[in-house]
Amino acid sequence: MFKGTSASAGIGIGKAVIVEEAELVITRNEVADTEAEIQRFKGALEKTIVATQKMADDLASRVGEKEAEIMQGHMMLLSDPMLTGEIENSVKNDKVNCEFAIENVCNMYADMFASMGDELMQQRATDMRDIKVRMQRTLMGLESVDVSLLPKGSILVAKDLTPSMTAGINPENVSGIVTELGGKTSHSAILARALEIPAVVAVNGLMDAVKDGDSVVLDGSTGEVFVNPEASVEKEYEEKRTQFLKDKKELEKYIGQPSVTKDGVQVEIVANIGKPEDVDKVLQYDGEGVGLFRTEFLFMDRTAMPTEEEQFEAYKKVAVALNGKPVIIRTLDIGGDKEIPYMGLEKDENPFLGYRAIRLCLDRKEDIYKPQLRALLRASAYGNIRIMIPLVTCIDELREAKALIEEIKAELDEKNIAYKKDIQVGIMVETAAASLIADLFAKEADFFSIGTNDLTQYTMSVDRGNKKVSYLYSTFNPAVLRSIRHIISCGREAGIMVGMCGEAASDPMMIPLLLAFGLNEFSMSASAILRARKMVTEYSVEELQAVADQAMSFATAAEVEDYMRKFVEKITD
Repeated sequence: MFKGTSASAGIGIGKAVIVEEAELVITRNEVADTEAEIQRFKGALEKTIVATQKMADDLASRVGEKEAEIMQGHMMLLSDPMLTGEIENSVKNDKVNCEFAIENVCNMYADMFASMGDELMQQRATDMRDIKVRMQRTLMGLESVDVSLLPKGSILVAKDLTPSMTAGINPENVSGIVTELGGKTSHSAILARALEIPAVVAVNGLMDAVKDGDSVVLDGSTGEVFVNPEASVEKEYEEKRTQFLKDKKELEKYIGQPSVTKDGVQVEIVANIGKPEDVDKVLQYDGEGVGLFRTEFLFMDRTAMPTEEEQFEAYKKVAVALNGKPVIIRTLDIGGDKEIPYMGLEKDENPFLGYRAIRLCLDRKEDIYKPQLRALLRASAYGNIRIMIPLVTCIDELREAKALIEEIKAELDEKNIAYKKDIQVGIMVETAAASLIADLFAKEADFFSIGTNDLTQYTMSVDRGNKKVSYLYSTFNPAVLRSIRHIISCGREAGIMVGMCGEAASDPMMIPLLLAFGLNEFSMSASAILRARKMVTEYSVEELQAVADQAMSFATAAEVEDYMRKFVEKITD
């Protein structure tokens, strides 16, 4: 049995089909006629754009507009004059072949994206490498693997899957996906979930252990993968698959139901979104609001800063659609390197500990922060918008941001422009510093939202993307759990709402602990809402106190995870 990371829930049973793209060998060749070489590049670029648009249109018709946006993001990268201009300049100035120019320029951009703190933004690195290879293959006259032709009952096995490959999958024929690399928030994983294909990623040693035609069983919920399992195992998982599909159907009855525990404790189950269009999924899955609107995506894939008006329209759209339900919008969380060229940011030696988020915004008030805050305040007239400040480490940052908001309010009053007078201003608690002084922050913030991804990373001093130390990255580590419990306790003592918008908020093993700690709001991907609501209704907070006490008595993450896994399995059996 292999263990990887759960990427898309469900049980996959079928025959392994290994999908491998031949690795391209890109060499530097000097060219005499640079103009002809540039025209050659433009021809390949146009073909790649046409093919990408076809993928986007296909996804939109088969799956949905939201999923098609992933390929539309590729379109925006391919159409970015800064990217294409740098490739052309490299050909012209360095007198090199366009395959080599594409390699250098795209790798530079991919490395910049990879250095970002936000996991979703790091995905742009994969997108960039995807379009790089596709342009190069077009130039070299090489066909990409056509995954749409896989036979029925296939378990797709690959080192990694690019978004463009995943987009071509026919879910009628593919029973599951297993990859050696990848992450839960990758665009490939997002597409797998949208296509409702069970998927497990980050399975070490996978490619050496599987060959074409092997029987494979995978559990997309637990991350377990079996290669050539015994008949008894296959039978067990066939039964699990039947039960999974039955349970999935039953979740629909939780639409319109309150998120209330057996002993009457009400919580909010809301959604994380990245674009205004994502609100459609929130409504589809009966989300009780938005717990995190990542505004970074409004600033990406463009050549200039979004205007105040553009931002206003985006925030307004979400506020209106949710019709009074809370919409927590995080101010810009970006920086650390030259991630967005038009911003003119200097390279940061340590982007995770550097010039980013609130630090950048307070330093760039006029061109970045004020327009965003003004847009947020104006949009608040159309719904229940709340402003959330990321990466706060000291009280001064919160006070300065609040003072700026008050200054903008006064300007709007002078111009008789409407806004929500009592708009709430809260913080993301995602650093060790903020956790340690949560009691002080609770006196001045209107709400907390715990960002478990970064909180875990900073508490454990571990880069979650570094395979050599990734074993240390666990929200179940006692240090992280104590931090979470402390933050919630401080918030409740001060009488403010405490939410969570990290991956842990939808983790079945974490939900009982968070209920026992007193968390008010759980924010997650829209598709996870109904399952989380079902879980909440099955628990009594009073009864969970003993479970939490026991979990908090353990000294290691493994012990906590094992205990919580057994508890949840016992409840669900």
